Amino acid sequence: MGCVFSLPEDRRDAAERAPTTRETSFIEKMKKTSKNIIVFYGSQTGTGEEFANRLSKDAQRYGMKGMAADPEEYDMGELSRLSEIPNSLAIFCMATYGEGDPTDNAQDFYDWLQENDDEDLSGLNYTVFALGNKTYEHYNAMGKYVDKRLEELGAKRIFDLGMGDDDGNLEEDFISWREQFWPAVCEHFGVEALGDESSIRQYELKEHTDINMNKVYSGEIGRLKSFEVQKPPFDSKNPFLAHVSVNRKLNKAGDRYLMHLELDITGSKIRYESGDHVAVFPTNDSGLVNKLGQVLGVDLDVVISLNNLDEESNKKHPFPCPTTYRTALTHYLDITHPPRTNVLYELAQYASDPKEQENMRKMASSSPEGKALYQSWVLDSCRNILAVLEDFSSLKPPIDHLCELLPRLQARYYSIASSSKVHPNSIHICAVVVEYETKTGRTNKGVATNWLKNKLITDNGHKSTVPMYIRKSQFRLPFKATNPVIMIGPGTGIAPFMGFIQERGWFKEQGKEVGETAMFFGCRHKNEDYIYQEELEEAEKTGVLTQLNVAFSRDQDQKVYVQHLLKKNKEDIWKLIHTENAHIYVCGDARYMAKDVQTAFYEIAEELGGMTRTQATDYIKKLMTKGRYSQDVWS
Repeated sequence: MGCVFSLPEDRRDAAERAPTTRETSFIEKMKKTSKNIIVFYGSQTGTGEEFANRLSKDAQRYGMKGMAADPEEYDMGELSRLSEIPNSLAIFCMATYGEGDPTDNAQDFYDWLQENDDEDLSGLNYTVFALGNKTYEHYNAMGKYVDKRLEELGAKRIFDLGMGDDDGNLEEDFISWREQFWPAVCEHFGVEALGDESSIRQYELKEHTDINMNKVYSGEIGRLKSFEVQKPPFDSKNPFLAHVSVNRKLNKAGDRYLMHLELDITGSKIRYESGDHVAVFPTNDSGLVNKLGQVLGVDLDVVISLNNLDEESNKKHPFPCPTTYRTALTHYLDITHPPRTNVLYELAQYASDPKEQENMRKMASSSPEGKALYQSWVLDSCRNILAVLEDFSSLKPPIDHLCELLPRLQARYYSIASSSKVHPNSIHICAVVVEYETKTGRTNKGVATNWLKNKLITDNGHKSTVPMYIRKSQFRLPFKATNPVIMIGPGTGIAPFMGFIQERGWFKEQGKEVGETAMFFGCRHKNEDYIYQEELEEAEKTGVLTQLNVAFSRDQDQKVYVQHLLKKNKEDIWKLIHTENAHIYVCGDARYMAKDVQTAFYEIAEELGGMTRTQATDYIKKLMTKGRYSQDVWS
């Protein structure tokens, strides 16, 4: 089995933002700090922001000055003024999220681009690097749109759109693009590449010897003490601490661990709808944190601040400060993902063995053997930062530089498995615990799922809590309850459908007329991982589910999956879609399942609608644009 990485993409916390009187003019800020390059990022899990920071740091190596910027914090209407700054350039690192959507922090910028047809951007030099995942239907839609739209508005593209694919090797895509991008910039502006390869620090360390511990962050995401005194509204910068009221294992047997948790949101004023996502902020395993402290030979309980050397920057610290190294490594930094090449490059100077130093630099280079080494030694071997430090035994970086370079630990999203009509004060999560052995014989554990698994209802007499907020989604039941719904969700993909079934049942109890409700579920073995069996069979008995079709893939010689059951029920399915206006919902694995299900629908449309494959494809794509074919998928 390959490495399992929850896909990274990001919101910064309020603690790192300057006060509300902040400058919203990036032009004034660039003039004041004599910057000529601005790197905007649209980022959901931090990667876009990370790449933007790397590019703004690069600028310095080429004798220019760059700044990374969150489009949400600035007036993007000023792009036309960038020509006031000589040799200026705007770079856009744009991630695509969900079904081809902009990330949360780039939504306003996206709206602005769409609405302003008469904007004249003729003085703007720009380039775009897109972050996406080929597994998804709308691969890099946001990056492609920004690239095309800026050109339409008269801006000058000075380097080709870069396409990053997180299904392949996003890091390699970025490095290859960047490697060609900078020489093109130098040529365009007629500047000499200084080629300064030295490490550039962005933050300076301050140790606090006698500080009042009430002033020290202990894991809060936003303001200091926000976990002690909770104030609504709750969102990504101010999560709610929900008590865990239920935590049980779902599967009866087998080697996996599937779990059902319930989070109590009583008194929080939090509202949600079936189909929404709950975001949780996990913490890293304390054993992993302690080992890092040992390998680096440091006292993790020292109170420190990392302060930005650029005093004008909106980002004063890489994570909430002052805090301890222990808190930073536990709550704020990602220590489990394989480190990106810039981390290896910057840390290489701290390896005393020349061979190890050379290997680290090689892996960060764009040479074919360097890329191959990074792919095999870091990615394929699933080495996290601790494994790198253990296997390069001469590598002893200062912990503050390591903390500066590691990415932020991100919130994890789960499809909500309940209906607020039935459970207004609780949010249900259904997840599978991630744990696997790597090629180096180490055991890697998924951060969030293992943390959730260990959230006992009471821990030493205290109630366990989970910092969380709600992220709205487009995954919605039809407005009319009489519309039929077809739900396809194998494994933990059943999560949102538990909410849908509860909701349809609630409407039925209210005496409303409810349309046909068909469920296609799949698991490995009926007597092992048929999760929510009792609830599903009960819903079928009461007529809430008019069809319950379950594929047990491994209970017979030939594998049977949800798409096979769709084909088996093709007449019925076609009638629901073609004549009864049914809505189709698919949830779960994007790489194989969602594609195979889509193909099954093409085939049904061909066979029963008498269409060619092209017509069938168009037919299904039209259902998608009309909002009658919705997907909530991940890879």
